Amino acid sequence: MKKNKIIVNDLMQKNYVYYLTETIGKNFHAEFLPELTPKQMLKMGVFGGKYMTDCKREYPEDWFADVRLCHQYHNPEFNFFGVNASQSLAIWREKGWIFAEDPRGWFQWYCRYFMGRRCSDDLRQIKRWKAMKRHAAQIRKHCLKGDLNCRSRQRQALLNWAYDSRNI
Repeated sequence: MKKNKIIVNDLMQKNYVYYLTETIGKNFHAEFLPELTPKQMLKMGVFGGKYMTDCKREYPEDWFADVRLCHQYHNPEFNFFGVNASQSLAIWREKGWIFAEDPRGWFQWYCRYFMGRRCSDDLRQIKRWKAMKRHAAQIRKHCLKGDLNCRSRQRQALLNWAYDSRNI
């Protein structure tokens, strides 16, 4: 596969360069099995519509079809479950969860990974993604299957991490 060069210029990165070395949506790490694509996540409603409003040129245009975005602020009503299940970027920075190459956090890493970028942060991010399974276990323990009104914050958090919590 020919390596495609991506140059990013948005509000958070200037002249950041990375290469797509894998086919889009293919050749994931054996332990990384997301249930939702970035396109599905955006369409369903994640991160209050605030995510990626200034960097749409980096990703396929069709990812943003029928997506509600809000450049000014995080709007929980734009989330699938209508609740806020996100911590602020400041908290993510404070806890050391932000990788310098992905200043927006996990979802930016996932979008770029899905597109075909591979980088030194992949194993750490996959480990963090796997740790979210504890939320699915809590939903299974405390909710009737299919009761989307039960534990909506945990369900939204799982959606934010590419788990399809509608199926729990």
